[in-house]
Amino acid sequence: MIIPVILSGGTGSRLWPMSRELNPKQFLSLCGEQTMLQETMARLEGVTDLADPIIVCNEDHRFMVAQQMNELGVKVDKIILEPVGRNTAPAIAAAAEYIQEKEGADDAVMLILAADHIIQNTEEFHRVIEAGYRVAEQGQLITFGIVPDKAETGYGYIKRADFFSQQDNAYTVERFVEKPDIETAQKYFNSGEYYWNSGMFMFKTSTILEELKILSPEIHQAVKKAVSDGIKDLDFCRLDKDSFIASPSDSIDYAVMEKTNKAVVLPLDADWNDVGAWSALWEVKKRDENGNVFHGDILHHDVSNSYIHADERMVAVVGIDNCVVVETADAVLVVDKDRSQDVKTIVNQLKATSREEILLHQRVYRPWGSYETLEETERFKVKRIIVNPGAKLSLQMHHHRSEHWVVVKGTAKIVCGDKEFILTEDQSNYIPLGTQHRLENPGVIPLEIIEVQTGAYLGEDDIVRFDDHYGRVE
Repeated sequence: MIIPVILSGGTGSRLWPMSRELNPKQFLSLCGEQTMLQETMARLEGVTDLADPIIVCNEDHRFMVAQQMNELGVKVDKIILEPVGRNTAPAIAAAAEYIQEKEGADDAVMLILAADHIIQNTEEFHRVIEAGYRVAEQGQLITFGIVPDKAETGYGYIKRADFFSQQDNAYTVERFVEKPDIETAQKYFNSGEYYWNSGMFMFKTSTILEELKILSPEIHQAVKKAVSDGIKDLDFCRLDKDSFIASPSDSIDYAVMEKTNKAVVLPLDADWNDVGAWSALWEVKKRDENGNVFHGDILHHDVSNSYIHADERMVAVVGIDNCVVVETADAVLVVDKDRSQDVKTIVNQLKATSREEILLHQRVYRPWGSYETLEETERFKVKRIIVNPGAKLSLQMHHHRSEHWVVVKGTAKIVCGDKEFILTEDQSNYIPLGTQHRLENPGVIPLEIIEVQTGAYLGEDDIVRFDDHYGRVE
């Protein structure tokens, strides 16, 4: 049995302004109609003996994970929530401990995947997974090495040694190496003995836990306790916060793979890309005769080798080459394509100044739907709120603001104080400051309302929840 474990804890900072901390790249449709998380799951269709997936993510993303898997029709009742980020070793250890302790499946083979990679040749991907399964069953720790198509300085490398299994095209690992300079990368590429480190793995639950216990005992002990003391909440497994924080933050490469004598690398040549920057999206997208990728409402003249993305407005570009331009409702990025990795420096500036543009888009997704701020001043805020059919907000109140709701589409079921009633299009309701209230969509089409907030403080943290369908009440 193969259990897919999808790691979905990244923030995709180099793809700002599309990728934000509370809505990062794995939840966006950057390369096709599906999100990257959905594509990661969908490309496993056809793999034999595949169990339901385990997804590891942080708490802020839990409902997006559940909703996107539900849209695929994929059963996922094991979503492990990290209270803080601790890199890949504790995340993988948590999944392994969960499988062993909660599922009792010591001999299950875990397939560790990132939620934000592109693999276009799924047939070859499946073939290598099947070969990896046979090797993992023998007690080896599999890492998938990407067959390079150029000298690349943006990835770590894996050097192969002798054949472990000629039938499976599997090699023992001689060593892992850090990201090289361009001259060293060219030597690696020319030798044919080095592969890019993909961050994808395959091993038996019992094997990885045994190696963690020996090679990284602090991680093993802390995560074991975090799983044991964790609690079940709907479809989520909440790891014990204090225990998980006690774990060292380390990658699975450093914690285990570089130290073990059980590492085996399987070459993978399947049109892989980790989409680590805007230049990577330009590489994987279909380009026009001038080498351009255009998305959205673009007017252009004398433009070449560029990636232009318009999300909300028309974007006009003239006389540029080798550039990236990305427009969203609240931010515009312009960068030389060769320096797209440096977008992270802008993200660091946003963090240092506590700018909201690092966290959220103007449209914010919630488990019940979404809201978008249309106008905001010191004393009032206007929002467009969309509630999905059958969904409802928490029963709540505010200390510092009153609200006025106008239904513009659909049907609203409203609780306001001790009253419960129905509103339809063009009807409205006033909610005084300090009054308990709830909004629900009992209909079969999305409910859309305009909310006008007035008061001395309009922050999103001015909310007291008394009852919540999504478990957000402390």
